[in-house]
Amino acid sequence: MQKRSTILLGLIITGILAIAGCGKGKSQEVVVYTAVDEVFSEKIINEFEEETGIKVNVVYDTEANKTTGLVNRIIAEKDNPVCDVFWNNEFIQTIKLEEEGALQPYKSPSAEDIPDYYKASDNCWTAFGGRARVLLVNNDLLAKENFPTSVSDFVSGKYTGDQLAIAYPMFGTTKTMAAAFYAQWGPEKGKEYFQTVVDLGVNVVDGNSVTKDMAASGQVAIGFTDSDDAREAIEDGANVTMVYPDQGEDQMGTLLTPSTVAMIKGAPNEDNAKLFIDFVLRESTERELVADGFFDVSIRDAGKGGIKGMTISLEKIYEFMDESAKDMEELFSVAH
Repeated sequence: MQKRSTILLGLIITGILAIAGCGKGKSQEVVVYTAVDEVFSEKIINEFEEETGIKVNVVYDTEANKTTGLVNRIIAEKDNPVCDVFWNNEFIQTIKLEEEGALQPYKSPSAEDIPDYYKASDNCWTAFGGRARVLLVNNDLLAKENFPTSVSDFVSGKYTGDQLAIAYPMFGTTKTMAAAFYAQWGPEKGKEYFQTVVDLGVNVVDGNSVTKDMAASGQVAIGFTDSDDAREAIEDGANVTMVYPDQGEDQMGTLLTPSTVAMIKGAPNEDNAKLFIDFVLRESTERELVADGFFDVSIRDAGKGGIKGMTISLEKIYEFMDESAKDMEELFSVAH
């Protein structure tokens, strides 16, 4: 009897030690690759670590490679993944990873109030926050009653080409905007819009910051740019107004270019990856990033009294990237 009790006690102790061993073996880390500037992402990462006790091993992009470097690294590691979560500052390269089979679905409960057109149809990524395409108007050159209210006003003939500036639509958010117009209106009308830009003799320049500077300095009356650049001009004291186009009830809204977060297929620390994604996608995190100046808008506010964004899906925009890019190259390489 005593021998049997000793065996039973031994089994119980072994079981307790096994359970304790499992607990000790549970991962307490997560690997995050991010293209979000460290000055903004570090704060969020520190808050996550403090709340959960999970250590975040973060890899930032380099200024030389930007998002492309991280994307190529994830693709190269696809058969033996190191990264758990990709937190990107845009959506095009994230969808590219989805196409490469490098992402796995995760439907975060934190994203329930994010509109579906900002999510992957297979739940491989979710978008949040972002910048808006805006028209920056010089108040010294245009009276308020002559301000544009729609992207269509930019090519309507109401303004002469020398009053207008836009970045080359083969790059950056202007390239994305071209694809969005193709997705919204169809390729024929989308291409016609940019053909009119050429025909009017609009100033086509190297980047949104240049269009911002031209509007701020009075070289042009209207610069097509992003909300972060426009906000910078306003904070610097320029006499300009930032106009969010197409905000009327029967208008399409403006293009919002969000950040995205996604789980890597075969993530070594899958449970912790889910916790990190849930944390980043919280409404409170999105609004914190707005308050900190990384985001200019909350996509949760779209259609709810906030900035009205286009409701065309990000996936649809991506479908037109190659076609619109080819057309933009033809239009603007000939023109310039």
